[in-house]
Amino acid sequence: MPEEDRRTSLAGERTLLAWWRTGFTAIAAALALGRVVPALLHNGTRWPYVVVGLGFAFYGIALIGYGTRRIRRLNAEIGIPEGDGKAERATLVLAGVGVALGIATIVLIIVQ
Repeated sequence: MPEEDRRTSLAGERTLLAWWRTGFTAIAAALALGRVVPALLHNGTRWPYVVVGLGFAFYGIALIGYGTRRIRRLNAEIGIPEGDGKAERATLVLAGVGVALGIATIVLIIVQ
């Protein structure tokens, strides 16, 4: 792999981690807004916090998915084929776990 492609690949990996970090932060905000804040409110209206919390959870899932799709496209552009090696599989597994955690957060927010 030429040096320029290697630098591009490493920059793409850093960017992927930024997308994931932002996604997981949104999922954490979802849990706080959808579950913790309503529990702290006594005799307050719960549904607005649940709606905003669900929005953050879906947003976090979308960020994780988009970031993963973006790195796969970047890798294809610089000549790293999809499904190439353990790193590609690990990336997809980790993204899948992130999405699953986001879905679990949605369930935790909805179910009382």
